[in-house]
Amino acid sequence: MINPRLPLIDLHRHLDGNIRAKTIWELAHKHEIVLPVEQFDDFIPYVQIIDSESNLLAFLQKLDWGVAVLKTLDDCKRIAYENVEDAFNAGINYAELRFSPYYMAKSHQLNTADVVAAVIDGVRLGMKDFDVKINLIGILSRTFGVEKCQHELNAILAHKQAITAVDLAGDEYNFPGELFVEHFKQVTKADLQVTVHAGEAAGSESIWQAIQGLNANRIGHGVACQHDNKLMDYMRDNDIAIESCITSNYQTGTVTDIDNHPIKTFLANELLVCLNTDDPAVQNIELKHEFNLASSKLQLNDSQISQLQQNALNASFLSENEKQTLLKQKQN
Repeated sequence: MINPRLPLIDLHRHLDGNIRAKTIWELAHKHEIVLPVEQFDDFIPYVQIIDSESNLLAFLQKLDWGVAVLKTLDDCKRIAYENVEDAFNAGINYAELRFSPYYMAKSHQLNTADVVAAVIDGVRLGMKDFDVKINLIGILSRTFGVEKCQHELNAILAHKQAITAVDLAGDEYNFPGELFVEHFKQVTKADLQVTVHAGEAAGSESIWQAIQGLNANRIGHGVACQHDNKLMDYMRDNDIAIESCITSNYQTGTVTDIDNHPIKTFLANELLVCLNTDDPAVQNIELKHEFNLASSKLQLNDSQISQLQQNALNASFLSENEKQTLLKQKQN
């Protein structure tokens, strides 16, 4: 059971993976973008996972319709605003929303830096209307290659005062972290935090590289970590967090059985692991659903659930003062 005296926090939540199906439908019709079906209900399987996909890339294709309808900067601003509203409606107290500006810009050749600005504006408007704290993480989408990621990083750094961290996401297997060492030297120089998708489609060596080569202090998914005891010890001893996403890992085929999700192993080894959604609209889930799953399917007890909540607070890219403020708000 979720501990009401601890904040509900989502640290691994893709803004561009949480575009409402209804919004996609509306924007497509507004911009006269041809859809594969004529009825809204028939459109759902194109933008939402029904059970699980064969692999990570098949899963990621479900996100493509969402960005395909972003024809204007106002569209980007709208979905950012709606993401804040969704987090608030989900009972979340603090979320770090990550997004790939080039992925959002490319379908209609929007200016990538302007997309970053539009997202920032949408989130700021959302926080005025809804009582939830949000920070932004810029994503480098490695799927598009080294040069495009530099273009994307330039756009993110142009607005770095409103960005908390930089992430590396996308096709981990075909675009390993070694290709992006120079990018993350720039991230570190810009004094931004680093979280990296690793150990999802590749093995534990990908996680080692993210930590040692890219300066990551958080790992997205990190499923492969369970097979490397030395790595788990290192991550525990150095407070390197794992952003765990149970439903997502099942839907991408990263884990074949939810009952044996490695989050139990990570807790047993005292890792700084927390529970997150990933792509709520695509997965048709929310954060409370994930906690219910952890309790019912993985048999985590109340103490372990509280530990996941506390870990999320500890691992967040908030200042110590902000963490204490968030905690006091829940305990008063």
